[in-house]
Amino acid sequence: MTQTRPAAVPVQAPPGRRHRVHRAWFVAAVTFVTITGAAAFRSLPGLLLDPLHQEFGWSRGTIGAAVSVNLALYGLTAPFAAALMDRFGIRRVVAAALTVIAIGSGLTVWMTAAWQLLLCWGLLVGLGTGSMALAFAATVTNRWFTERRGLVSGILTAASASGQLVFLPLLSWIVERHDWRPAAVTVALAAFAVVPFVWLLLRDHPADVGVAPYGAREFVPRPAPVPGAARRTLGVLSSSVRTGTFWLLAGTFAICGASTNGLVQTHFVPAEHDHGMPVTTAASLLAVIGVFDVVGTIASGWFTDRFEPRRLLAVYYALRGLSLLFLPMLLGPAVHPPMLFFIVFYGLDWVATVPPTLALCREQFGEDSAIVFGWVLAAHQIGAALVAYLGGAARDVFGSYDVVWYASGTLCAAAALMALVIRRGTPAVHALAVS
Repeated sequence: MTQTRPAAVPVQAPPGRRHRVHRAWFVAAVTFVTITGAAAFRSLPGLLLDPLHQEFGWSRGTIGAAVSVNLALYGLTAPFAAALMDRFGIRRVVAAALTVIAIGSGLTVWMTAAWQLLLCWGLLVGLGTGSMALAFAATVTNRWFTERRGLVSGILTAASASGQLVFLPLLSWIVERHDWRPAAVTVALAAFAVVPFVWLLLRDHPADVGVAPYGAREFVPRPAPVPGAARRTLGVLSSSVRTGTFWLLAGTFAICGASTNGLVQTHFVPAEHDHGMPVTTAASLLAVIGVFDVVGTIASGWFTDRFEPRRLLAVYYALRGLSLLFLPMLLGPAVHPPMLFFIVFYGLDWVATVPPTLALCREQFGEDSAIVFGWVLAAHQIGAALVAYLGGAARDVFGSYDVVWYASGTLCAAAALMALVIRRGTPAVHALAVS
């Protein structure tokens, strides 16, 4: 039986409350804080490469494999998490994810073998962070906003950078002064601390508090829970992979992941340390990238509301590739002006690709866009996982990361060309009927 949605009814705003801040902005604020915390959980692996290598004698390729599992699951979990949010609600899924992260991070302090790192940080933390991935941001944006979606997407995407800004220098200081175990415990406690915050303040749908989505002219009743989350997720994938648009979006986003999370987030700190820079200084530079990413991503959301998304993507990828080609010449023991210029330039472009990619998913895939974006994000994380592993392996083989920087810059140039091929127009896939 095909699911039918109740007819929309006009909004009846209570007298005297027309100028109050819309509840959607409070939900967006809670989502921002939650995603900020999730970024902290993902920022730690890059700080653990050298300490784990020194304490256990594990190769960087082995440690990179655990990071790869984490990154891959972060992406592969996202589309299923989006469907689970339709079935059980945003609040329950996010609270459960935070609990899994806390358990996985906390257990690492007792590990003695590489497979335990794969289990705790790779599997558990990967599943938990994947449930709070950008598909979470897409779900919140789609439900609570009909206007300013590009801007809100940019703000929520910038939350990942804010997490690096807040936690990365602190975690690097803890690792350098007190070993890596207290840093892992800090991440676990932070995850547990966010759970009551999410449970008490986050709401699943505007209808739960009797309001319309921001910018909507009509009240939208809460839809019935959608059963068969796994079946629906796979069904959306089956339909979307028949379109060229999906493959272009997935391909460009895979290169995005390879050139950000997989490369810079995981290997920038150890690469600078190879050139004699202290770990805390290198981590602080990575955090500064996060500062400028907040500016760049919010600006990208504003641009996405006004300009053609595919052209924005082409510009972003081209500029990112150019900056990565110059990076090997800038690495050194001290911070100098050319490196600061790279930090600012690269930071503005870190995940500026997300708002236009989300906009193209909404345009082409309608009501299923959050799940489709989850699959596109899975491609992003697969690209990140490959480079997280290959970057560590290349460092073991060649003694430096130079070949990885050059290869990633070339891939970004290819992504810029792919973005220009994406067509705009009639949606490629209509919403799937639920039976």
